[in-house]
Amino acid sequence: MSLHDIYNETDALGLAALVHKGEVQPGELVEEAIRRIETVNPQLNAVVHKMYDEATTAAAAKPAGPFAGVPFLIKELLAEVKNTPLRNGSRFYNGNVSQQDSEIVRRYRQAGLILIGRTNTPEYGITPYTESVLYGPARNPWDVSRTPGGSSGGSGAAVAARMVPAAHGGDGGGSIRIPAACCGVFGLKPSRNRIPASTDYLAWQGWVNEHALTRSVRDSAALLDATAGPARGDVDYPAPPDGTFLDAVGRDPGKLRIAFTPASVLGKNISAASLAGLAETVKLLESLGHDLIEAKPAIDAGRFSQAFLTMLCAEVEADVAEAEARFGRKASIDSFEPSTWALGLLGRKITAGTLNRAIRDLQRIGGQMRQFVADYDLFLTPTLAEPAIKLGALQPTGSDATAMSVLGRLNASGLLYRLGALDTAAENVFEFMPVTPLFNVSGQPAMSVPLCWSAE
Repeated sequence: MSLHDIYNETDALGLAALVHKGEVQPGELVEEAIRRIETVNPQLNAVVHKMYDEATTAAAAKPAGPFAGVPFLIKELLAEVKNTPLRNGSRFYNGNVSQQDSEIVRRYRQAGLILIGRTNTPEYGITPYTESVLYGPARNPWDVSRTPGGSSGGSGAAVAARMVPAAHGGDGGGSIRIPAACCGVFGLKPSRNRIPASTDYLAWQGWVNEHALTRSVRDSAALLDATAGPARGDVDYPAPPDGTFLDAVGRDPGKLRIAFTPASVLGKNISAASLAGLAETVKLLESLGHDLIEAKPAIDAGRFSQAFLTMLCAEVEADVAEAEARFGRKASIDSFEPSTWALGLLGRKITAGTLNRAIRDLQRIGGQMRQFVADYDLFLTPTLAEPAIKLGALQPTGSDATAMSVLGRLNASGLLYRLGALDTAAENVFEFMPVTPLFNVSGQPAMSVPLCWSAE
C-alpha cells in the first residue's frame, strides 16, 4: 500500500504505530501532509499559517510519544505557539507573535505531534461559521459552497479533507462540535477544566474548552489522555477518570438510559434532514438494547439568548480594550468587523449589575441542564438544526448590516441597541445551533458523532 493510501485510511494512533515500528518515518508523514495542504488548501482555505520548516526540523529530531511523528494543526485562536503569529482571526492583531507555547501546545509536543500549521477561525471565534475579513471564508470539503462550521472551521475542514488526521479546536458555544457536524468528523468538548486553558484568564466565563477534531473516537480519547490534567497552579479541575480515556473506548457500557428530543431547545425548527438523522440514530441505539425516552429540558430560550449575548458583548469589549492596551494603539471599526465592533460597543454600555444578572441566568440554566441530564446516561439531539449552510447565510444583511456599519462608525451604541440588529443575528444563530451552548454553561462533556449524512 502506498503512503498516500495509508495516510488516507489511517488515524493518528495508527500512523504513530507505523512510526514506532519503523515502517514509516516522521519526515515522510510531514512531506505527505505538506503535499496535501498545498494541493487542497487553495480550494478550502483551511490552513492560514504554514509551519513547514519547523515541522521538518521536528520530524528530523525523531519525536517520541503516543503520537510520534503525526502532523497536527493548531487553531489560530487563543492557543500560543512560540514564534508564530496569533491574530485570533482579527486584523487588529496583525504583527502579534507568540513568545511561548500554551500548556496544551507543550503537551501536544510532548505527545510526539508535529505542528505543521494553524487553521482558519472567525474573528475572536464568535460565530458558528468561519468567514473572517482577515482570512476569508473556510470552505467545506464536501461542498465548497457551504460552511465547514465555526469557530474551529479550518480544523474541521482540514481533518475532513485528510490534510491531517486530527487538529486542535476550541469550544465556547459549540465551536468544536459544530464543525465536526458540518464536516463529518468526530468532535468532543471535554468537561470544563479537563484541559488547561490557553489563556491566563477564563475566556467566556470559563465556558471555552479546548480539545480536538479527529477522524476516530480513539484518537480523541488518546489526545485527551495526553493533554488532560491541571497545569501548575490550577485549583479547579474535574477528578481524573478510573483508568485512561483510551481504555474506555470500545468498553461495553451496558444498557443505557438515553433521553432524546426532536424539538429545538433554543430555536424553533429542526430540518427534515436533521430529524431523519435523529430517527435513524434512535433506531440504531434501540437495536443495541438501550432505552430511549423522549424528553427535553425546560429551558427559557429567550432568557438564555439574551444572557448569552450580554456576556458575549462584555467579553468582546474586554478583548478589544486589552488589545488596545497591549499594542498601544486605538481600535476602530476599520480594524474590526462591523458585527464584532457592534458587540464591543454594546459591551461598553453594560452595567456591572446587568452583566452579573446575565451570568447568574446562565449559571442557573447550566444547573437546569445538569439536573435534567442527571436522570439519564446520555442526552441525544441533532448537533445542528440543519446540515452545513451556504457560505454567508448567517452574515447580517440588509438593514441589520447597514445599522451595524453606520452606527458602529458613529459609535452610537444606544441607537444600535434600540434597533435590535444584534438580537436578530443572535436569534438566527441559535436557530442554527439550538443546543450546543447549553453544555458550555453546564460544564458537561458533549460530542458530535458522524452517524448520518444528508442528501446534500
